[in-house]
Amino acid sequence: MPEQPSRFMQMALDAAASVRGATSPNPWVGAVAVHNGNVVSVGATNPPPGPHAEAAALAGLPAGAGSELYVTLEPCAPFPGKRTRPCAEAIIEAGIRRVVVALEDPHPGVRGQGIAMLRAAGIEVEIGDGRAEATALLRPYLKHRQTGLPYVIAKFAASLDGRTATASGDSKWITGEAARARGHEQRAWVDAVMVGSGTVLADDPELTARRDGIVLPRQPARIVLDARGRVSPGARLFAAPGKVIVATSTAAPGPWKQALAATGAQVVECEATADGLNLDQLLHAVGERGVMSIWAEGGATLLGSLFDGHHADEVWAFIAPVVIGGTGPGAVAGRGASLISEASRLEHTVIETIGADVLVRGYTTYWRP
Repeated sequence: MPEQPSRFMQMALDAAASVRGATSPNPWVGAVAVHNGNVVSVGATNPPPGPHAEAAALAGLPAGAGSELYVTLEPCAPFPGKRTRPCAEAIIEAGIRRVVVALEDPHPGVRGQGIAMLRAAGIEVEIGDGRAEATALLRPYLKHRQTGLPYVIAKFAASLDGRTATASGDSKWITGEAARARGHEQRAWVDAVMVGSGTVLADDPELTARRDGIVLPRQPARIVLDARGRVSPGARLFAAPGKVIVATSTAAPGPWKQALAATGAQVVECEATADGLNLDQLLHAVGERGVMSIWAEGGATLLGSLFDGHHADEVWAFIAPVVIGGTGPGAVAGRGASLISEASRLEHTVIETIGADVLVRGYTTYWRP
């Protein structure tokens, strides 16, 4: 088993986790300044254009103190287009004698340059304390920086026999309140929630992130896939707070696209495919817009396309102790696997009990950091 993070690095990881998603498109990073074995300050990345975690932790630290800094991601170096002062420069100026870094930054403008700057200034740099934990926390950022694509979490709630609704279409509620609250926790930190047009037509959801029924100040973007122009511009999601992106095809009616644009929604045109829309094009398009993480809530057609195209990076399956039977829809459609050996298997699986329901979550093997 990998070693556990040191006490100070764990504090930095906790600080990073406390701002997960709130700093996008910047990574959520934590930093802890330590002097003579005592914590002097703890910092976390602020939303743009605020200070990075290192600058926040160094604020108020006496210059030349010879302290140590524990940080969950490599301090940034100068690069073209950078909007904040490079953290490596601030660390050098602060007189830090030793820096402990959990993980190197894959950003093309950094990628080892921050560490090299520190070492060139005579600062001792240690790499790897808390690497596994920092990697797990920063998976969306790492994928986006390495591929330009968003990190996709496929979510569904189903009965024991894999149904997401009855044959009549009734689906409220398969899972309990605690499981639904856990889903809203996930919505609250991701950059976008994604659904297919069938989900909008069936449920007319707002797709907002809520806590105890209250709409949160920060809302993820809402991405709707609608190749044929079926979703009404009067759907509730267009009136809810936050940004809406509708992905459609060039063949969808022009007046319908204009009506969507009039609601403030962004319309993204993609090639039509036999299964709906070209997801490669869509994911590249939203990745270019700074979307690093997507919580894909279905329905079955969208989730099937994500698995068929190897776009899903993580799975959250909420399973309720109920048997629906009949011909109700399944959780995942698409072409699926021809052989069990070709089925999508998860690794690093975690199983939790949430109220009366069970959550199974884990990573697919299509992309690894």
